[in-house]
Amino acid sequence: MQNFDLVKKAFSHQSEIFDELDEQNSILKWMRKITREHVNRYLRKEDTILELNAGTGIDAVFFATMGHKIHCIDISEGMLKKLDEKVKNQKLNHLITKQLLSFTELNKINGKTFDYIFSNFGGLNCTNNIKQVVNQFKSILTKCGRITLVILPKICPWELASIFKGNFKTAFRRMAKNGVSANIDGFKFKTFYYSVSDLKKALMDDFVILEIQGLASISPPPYMEKISDYFPNIYKMLTNVDEKFSSVFPFNSWADHFILTAELKQYKNN
Repeated sequence: MQNFDLVKKAFSHQSEIFDELDEQNSILKWMRKITREHVNRYLRKEDTILELNAGTGIDAVFFATMGHKIHCIDISEGMLKKLDEKVKNQKLNHLITKQLLSFTELNKINGKTFDYIFSNFGGLNCTNNIKQVVNQFKSILTKCGRITLVILPKICPWELASIFKGNFKTAFRRMAKNGVSANIDGFKFKTFYYSVSDLKKALMDDFVILEIQGLASISPPPYMEKISDYFPNIYKMLTNVDEKFSSVFPFNSWADHFILTAELKQYKNN
């Protein structure tokens, strides 16, 4: 079975409880807040958005309530069903559209163009060929269109610290050349990790990098939410330091995720 088929099964199965899990995890909520603040620094007033791996539309609804039109794609029927329920309940049909589609097939969006492309929380880490994905962007972006990608990098300080516990597998797992097995509710698929350098090479000469920001470099990653729950004051201190240094190397590159925003060069406009 192909990796995308496994991803599709895993997230369709999790779609029923996805929003609940997201809401209960204080670290994820902080990361989403920082990501939205980052995007809002570069998102222009009238920008139309294409969201890749949109899931249940948590971010889509947020940006739609700001007045943006957003087209959501995902390969999970379960996720898009939940998105559709939100759109109907909140009467956002005029702002949010959806399509069952992989981010490897953006040519099937039927000739639409967008001012902004957004992908959150490592969705693009499900492909072993991120260059093939980003090579499609320039054909569907408007003049000076922008992208924000939130990627799982190869180096995460909190995971590297596992070496002191003798857990070498966790410490170096992100550096595996052929990807790492991920498990969601018993459904296993491969995750592939990319460095900032990998993304820059993939973007090549088509884009200008505007900002790179780390997410959970000094503070713990989402699966360590017990730290934030049991030691809220310590966690708050760590996130404050994180936010202060998140755009400074190496904290913008060595983290649980990094946020990369870039702009299409004018001479590449279609």
